[in-house]
Formats: sequence, structure tokens, C-alpha cells
Amino acid sequence: MSLFDHTIKELEAMLHNKEITVQDLVEESYQRIEEVDGQVHAFLTLDKENALAKAKVLDEHPDATAKLFGIPSGIKDNIMTKGLRTTCASQFLDNFNDPLYDATVVEKLNNEQTIAVGKLNMDEFAMGSSNENSSYDATRNPWNTDYVPGGSSGGSAAAVAAGEVLFSLGSDTGGSIRQPAAFCGVVGMKPTYGRVSRFGLVAFASSLDQVGPITRTVEDNARVLEVIAGADKMDSTSVDLDVPAYTEALTGDVKGLKIAVPKEYLAEGVAPEVRESVLEALKVYESLGATWEEVSIPHSKYAVAAYYLISSSEASANLARFDGVRYGVRSENADNMIDMFKKSRSEGFGPEVKRRIMLGTFALSSGYYDAYYKKAQQVRTLIKNDFDKIFEEYDVIIGPTSPTTAFKVGEKIDDPLTMYADDILTVPVNLAGVPGISIPCGFSPEGLPIGLQIIGKHFDESTVYRTAHAFEQATDYHTKRPQLGGAN
Repeated sequence: MSLFDHTIKELEAMLHNKEITVQDLVEESYQRIEEVDGQVHAFLTLDKENALAKAKVLDEHPDATAKLFGIPSGIKDNIMTKGLRTTCASQFLDNFNDPLYDATVVEKLNNEQTIAVGKLNMDEFAMGSSNENSSYDATRNPWNTDYVPGGSSGGSAAAVAAGEVLFSLGSDTGGSIRQPAAFCGVVGMKPTYGRVSRFGLVAFASSLDQVGPITRTVEDNARVLEVIAGADKMDSTSVDLDVPAYTEALTGDVKGLKIAVPKEYLAEGVAPEVRESVLEALKVYESLGATWEEVSIPHSKYAVAAYYLISSSEASANLARFDGVRYGVRSENADNMIDMFKKSRSEGFGPEVKRRIMLGTFALSSGYYDAYYKKAQQVRTLIKNDFDKIFEEYDVIIGPTSPTTAFKVGEKIDDPLTMYADDILTVPVNLAGVPGISIPCGFSPEGLPIGLQIIGKHFDESTVYRTAHAFEQATDYHTKRPQLGGAN
């Protein structure tokens, strides 16, 4: 039996029927990690002893009501896990071995008897689009290890694509779930802002960050979001709305669905194979009874600039707490307190984090606040209004997740502006606060996955999932597997 062969729903049935044990699943997960993670580098920390001990307990006391009973999972390393090292892939938190509490999403998973096998690699403090900004090791794309897996949740996407876990949690500030999901050929959901608690997520940009699931199938993704979504008294930005049974929305029926396709999302800069795959996907929807029309998101051309000003400004404020005093690594070369602050931050943060802190501090500084940060927030409102106007007439917006497929390791790391520009199709979703999912919709001539992005109305993840599931069931892209570490 391989983790690749079954969905979460199928595995749960096998567990309840005692065809397999939780220990079987967890041991297989670690065996797969041992086989392939030397190539992929998806994990930063493993928790094998505790995971196997928990599996044994679950086998002795099975809970038939748990929604994710016994399922091995991975957690992005910026999500707090009690007693389990949490580094944000930064040297600043290299010694943060014993966090005192679980993030709300981790607590919810634990309540449903999920087993976290370890913490997943990422761009440092979630700042990056390739996972090359990890201060430990660059995660590689399971489809071709010469290529990046995307970022910042690169480890989360690669671990699922490589068959190391059934699902993972990532965080998405400007595309950090959807873009690596696209690059790795898996399913990644960025829920509506406020749908999932951010308590215990190490903050990058508080008005943009959102936790979400990465899985192999749309149904698995919907099952995980049902568990982690919901209001939380520990997060004042979480919204007190009932969480729908997302899996019940997966009817396969999209007859009459009205799809908007922004012309800007298929314009110059989008690779021909990506554009062609999206147009072929739209033909699939037509065959299923949906209709589509071209629309415009006129302010999308300002989205990247607005996003990097807002996110960097919020990062500048959020990362001020990392000073070498309260927790984290303290410089041993300081002569006085001020020197200690400077040297701890200089030695602890990597170049991309420093770049964004400086940009954000500049944008918030006296004399520049109105010209940059305030103006970016005004543009954000215009972009949200663009989405609102489209959703008055259409059910979903569809386009590519990324303008290109994965690029080679080292290809763009020295050109941050080009890397930032690659986020042009994902950041508007975060600025508007709406939900978006990436699902596989094709492959490049080099055999690299292509992602289809489906965007929905605020708190209408059900329609997004229904739309994604219909396409998935009509195609076989989700059944393809990277040839990594032998037979999969």
C-alpha cells in the first residue's frame, strides 16, 4: 500500500474497517520521507517518536467520529506546535525548540486525531516565492529536483506532491499556498480572510496572512478546511460564521455556472503553454454546462506594487519583536544593549527579510507614509472594488495561478524584482480578501505542472470547491505522480 494510492476518505474507511492501522500509515509516511526527502528537502524537523506513540494510542482507542482520524500531516514551520521546534526557516529562531502552545489550527487538527509527522520547510518568515530563502536548505520540486517548488509554502506543497504526507498546512500572504501548489501539481486553498484563525501563525503581514490546506485532491482539501475553519476568540479577525460542509458541495454539477476570465490574466507575460492550458480548461467547463466571458480587473496592474508596500510595512512592524531579548538567537558579539539589538537582527535575519523590513520601514516613515503606504491601501480598495463588481454578475473568476511553470533553482534568486513580478496573478486575491484555489490543469513540454486558479466571493469557498471538483472529475491531471525515488 502507498499513500499515493488512496484519498483521505478511503484511508479513513480502511482504518475504521481495521484493514490497516494508524501505525501502518505513520510508518509508511516516515519510510517515504526517508526514501525521498534527501532529494526534496521538504522537512526541517521530524517528530517520529511522538507520532508513533500517538498512532499506537489511536489504534488502541479508535475514534469513529474524528474527521481526520489517524491521517499523517505536515505543518509549515511558521505555525506554532507545542513542544515541537518552530523556526520559520530562520536562524533567528534556530533555538526555538519548545513553543508553549499550539496554533488554533493545530489544536483543531489534534482534536480530530490527525498526526503531525513534522514541520515543513519554507522561505524565511514566509518571504519568498521559491523556497530558496530558507536559511537551512532549499526545497526542491518533486517533478524535477533541478527546479524550485514555489514559495513560501514550498515544503508544504512538495511534501504532498512527493507522497510524504496526505495533507499539509501552509500560509498564504500573496500566493504562498497557491503558487507552490501550482508548481508541484497539487491542490492548494487560500480561504477568505477571516475564515481560518491566525492565532499561532507567526505574523508576516497581518491583514493578508491566511492559513490553508494543501492536498492531492479537491475533496481531501475540502475535508481539511471543514476542520480548521471557524471563529476563534484568540483571533479578533476571524469571522463568526457557520462553517459549511464543504464536501457536500462537491456535486460535479456546474451547469449554469457563470465564469469570468480577466483579460489581464492571459495577457503578455503569461507563458504560451500556461495560457493554452487555461483555455483548454475553459473548454472543459463549457462541456459541463458552464459559460465564460472575458472581463477586466483594471487595477490589477498596480497589485504587485501595492502588495509589496503593504506587506513589507506590516512585516516591518511585526518583525520588530525579534530583538534578541525575549526569545530567539542573541548575538554574542555585542558590547551594549543597542549593539545587541543591531547585531542580533543583522546576524539572525537573511537578506530577503532585511530587504522587506527596510522597504516597509521606509514606506511607514515620516514624509513617505502618505506617498507610499496610504496610497497602496487606497489602491487595495480599488482592487477589492474590481472584484466586487465582477462578482455582481459572475460566480467565479478563473485564470492561471502563475504566469509560468516552475523555474530552475538559482535562476531568479539574484533578481528579486523579477521574482516579485511573478506574483501578479495571486496577490490581488489577498488584497481583496477573497478565497482562491489552485488545481492542476496541465503540464509544460518539460513535464512541469500548470496550475488553474479559481477565485470566489467572500466566504463562498463552497462554490470554489464545487467548480474545482467538477474540473478535477472531468480530467486526470490530479492522478499524475512525479517519478521520484522509484515506483510511486
